[in-house]
Amino acid sequence: MTTQFAVSWDYLCPFARNAHEHVMAGLEAGADWDVEFRPFSLGQAHVEEGEEAVFDRPDGATYLHALAAGVTVRDHFPHQFLAFHQAMFSARHDQSRDIKDPNVVAEVVESQGLNPSEVAAHYEESVEKIRQSHAAAVADSAMFGVPTFVVGDRAVFVRLMDRPGEDPSRGRKTIEGVLALFRDLPTLNEFKQTQIAR
Repeated sequence: MTTQFAVSWDYLCPFARNAHEHVMAGLEAGADWDVEFRPFSLGQAHVEEGEEAVFDRPDGATYLHALAAGVTVRDHFPHQFLAFHQAMFSARHDQSRDIKDPNVVAEVVESQGLNPSEVAAHYEESVEKIRQSHAAAVADSAMFGVPTFVVGDRAVFVRLMDRPGEDPSRGRKTIEGVLALFRDLPTLNEFKQTQIAR
């Protein structure tokens, strides 16, 4: 039976990169998952109460260009989304590129065979989707960061410390483990190792 879940992302977060690579690897390995990728703005998450929303600030675009491009590709070029998703995470966390720079975002878009102008044309529409997704995540799930997995009406922030590497089955196994906690241990609130073996 198909397992449905959502997972939040912002390309700025290395732990989102780890979790999303596991999800994408699991899908590559044939996992029967129906995954909804939900944008969540870390820039907005750090805005103090009473301050202007990042969506409305002149400098807000620096936090939103990459995320908006991801939403645009997800919604308008869905068959290319996973490859773009991987490329944008890689640009930020493997190549240490400044994805707050719209020129860098355009280069990543183009590297995936997409037209930067066509993607940029949906910027305002995608920013509004991010705003709505972020507000709903906070109101409905008390979401505070990424990656947060959502199954039904339950949301869990998950910090995975490794990446699946070249083994898609490892990604599938990791995410199945996360989903098993939802299913089998609904009262588990926190499971945090004091040390991680390196």
